[in-house]
Amino acid sequence: QIVEAVIAEGATTINIPDTVGYTIPSEFVTILHTLRERVPNIDRVTLSVHCHNDLGLAVANSLAAIQAGARQVECTINGIGERAGNAALEEIVMALKVRHDLLPYETGIHTEQIYKTSQLLSNITGVFVQPNKAIVGRNAFAHESGIHQDGVLKHKLTYEIMTPESVGIKQSTLVLGKHSGRHALQKKFEDMGYRLSRAELDKAYKLFMKLAERKKEVYEEDLLAILQDGLRDIPETYTLRLVQSLAGNPKAATATVVLERGGQTFIQSATGDGPVAAAYAAIDQITGMRGQLVDYSIRSIGRGAEALGEVFVHVDFDGKVFTGRAASTDIVDASARAYLHAVNKALHARERLAALQAEERATSSDGASSST
Repeated sequence: QIVEAVIAEGATTINIPDTVGYTIPSEFVTILHTLRERVPNIDRVTLSVHCHNDLGLAVANSLAAIQAGARQVECTINGIGERAGNAALEEIVMALKVRHDLLPYETGIHTEQIYKTSQLLSNITGVFVQPNKAIVGRNAFAHESGIHQDGVLKHKLTYEIMTPESVGIKQSTLVLGKHSGRHALQKKFEDMGYRLSRAELDKAYKLFMKLAERKKEVYEEDLLAILQDGLRDIPETYTLRLVQSLAGNPKAATATVVLERGGQTFIQSATGDGPVAAAYAAIDQITGMRGQLVDYSIRSIGRGAEALGEVFVHVDFDGKVFTGRAASTDIVDASARAYLHAVNKALHARERLAALQAEERATSSDGASSST
């Protein structure tokens, strides 16, 4: 009755949600078939579905709904969403592409952009994809078993129902080294799907050379970290010049931080429960920003003992949470840079708010003068 009423009122899309992820595919099919059989003029609207993953069935329910007549699916990259998440876009899209024999429908999605988009989202949110995640997980196209390796070498489709390239994953892993030039770096970024301006390339190359001096091998993951960490839009009010720490039981950890702002250098030492906490305390004392760490996560980028450590933080400043991220071969350095990234964002937001308030006061003053 509700569906019939909203169609009568002019609705063009009807969404049938499984908001708590309770339904199983056969039930979802029955629901849609019932609507199509009993609701007058149902053929005039687009049936849409919105499935949650509480029982791990979001993608299965979405595909079943498509087979039952749904022509719109609400889904998310990496399956992010409330609680256990939503239906994963990449899994639905590739299921439709790989099993076109049973699901002859088009999405209009450029599947070669899936992996890059997944990585971008992970770097923005700090919520990283599990290694065994379908389509975009690190192990999605990895083969460890000897018989699997032999089969893939002889014929890839033996154990790969889709190619890595079809979702934008490159086969090569080793990228560049310290002897590589600016042109080679630019070409690699283009192969990864990023076109940099001259100024961006110059900055990226400087960061790349600093990294290449510390690492024997530089991988795509490292270059992505340079893009996300080094080429920021938020102005760096404070720049980290040095962080040194000393830690060990039973004494409290100490850290000395050197920051620069507008050509002026600030040096501060502080103690904490660990070297990272001590570095954060020193940054707080220099900047005057008292941040409360809400979340801290770290992951390895690249391989081996020289791999980069990428740190992602959520920091609360006066009730507003700002994110920060940074990557370095030194964890304390990465942690300090990530925290300072959040501090600079908070300072930038504070300065913008002050500028807007000043502009509003000036506008109000001009209006009052005109009226008199």
